[in-house]
Amino acid sequence: MEPIFITDRIKDLLPQIKEFVLTELVPLEVDHTTRPFKETEKILTQKRALVKAKGWWNCHLPAAEGGMGLTLCEFGQVSEILSLAPYYGQYTFNAQAPDIGNTELISKFGSATIKEKFLHPLLEGNIRSCFSMTEPEFAGSNPTRMATTAVREGDEYIINGHKWFTTAADGASFAIVMAVTNPSGKPHERASMIIVPTDTPGYELVRNIPVFGEPGEGWASHAEIKYTNCRVPVGNLIGEENQGFRLAQERLGPGRIHHCMRWIGIAEKAFDLMCKRAVSREMEEGVLLGQKQFIQGFIAESRVAIDACRLLVLRTAHNIDLYGAPAVRDQISGIKFYVANMFLQVLDRAIQVHGAMGISDVTMLANLYQHERGARIWDGADEVHKQSLALGILKKYGMSKGK
Repeated sequence: MEPIFITDRIKDLLPQIKEFVLTELVPLEVDHTTRPFKETEKILTQKRALVKAKGWWNCHLPAAEGGMGLTLCEFGQVSEILSLAPYYGQYTFNAQAPDIGNTELISKFGSATIKEKFLHPLLEGNIRSCFSMTEPEFAGSNPTRMATTAVREGDEYIINGHKWFTTAADGASFAIVMAVTNPSGKPHERASMIIVPTDTPGYELVRNIPVFGEPGEGWASHAEIKYTNCRVPVGNLIGEENQGFRLAQERLGPGRIHHCMRWIGIAEKAFDLMCKRAVSREMEEGVLLGQKQFIQGFIAESRVAIDACRLLVLRTAHNIDLYGAPAVRDQISGIKFYVANMFLQVLDRAIQVHGAMGISDVTMLANLYQHERGARIWDGADEVHKQSLALGILKKYGMSKGK
């Protein structure tokens, strides 16, 4: 970690958490592909109890919500360490997506009733949640186009719509649904965020969508959902009506820090596997992979790229802490596409160094690539973030946004 971002509060915390991850979670990876998902959940429930006992539970949240009150920049460094156990780290600390974004959102904008009914069980780790925004009929890169509606009738909203890639809906107790509440409003003032319990009549989990052929389970799934005349109380509205897009940006700004630091952690994991392979695999008698110039190039480029991305992300997190996400939206766009590409390049190099083994289940690399190729798509495709950043820069030179 970079000393400039190491505060007194996390100076001792980071090595303690790293030791826990390496001794308690990393050994579980040996049986990851063969152990049933339900069995993994039982094991991680025990590990979660250990995290609670150490006082690290919900460390991303304010002290008033039972967290450690870490800044975004401080927690970002914790998040990187958790990703040294990519399958288990975030979940064991109750910091997995999309729950981490949902808890931050409800903590900041939820009513007292919503907090009591939905947030507190989520914070205790007794339930999971999902976030339902993307629709199959419309481009996810333009979230102002949305067909899901929430029509108010008395003290209830009636929700109808079709969503997909609703992450972690499998086993979730409630969904935060983005739905149009004011069809005639301005594009960014039409939708609201409303909580829909998954046992609500009319809520249908159609399927877990296969990603590279694997449907996923639990918190590692992406579901297709249909909402048919789902009735929920008006009190399930988060924040103000028609302010869903503003809330989405509040949620996604810190969320992109979480994603990027997680990717950096996994990149470090892949880098470690690549280096171990380079010093242990012979190309011919007495000649190791690591003695080949191509492999040395992979290692040198990966090392510098990971370090550069870490500094970029922590700078952005620090500025969000100081000025808020809207003030540094250009930096947020920059890290989103830059880190995603770095991360996938490092993963690809690690696979290449492992040869045929790299695309098998003998290592975790192929599975990680399968699960994480979406990094360049989730939370805004590369192309959208590049355009947003470029327009933000050119605006300072007097160019209007246009189309």
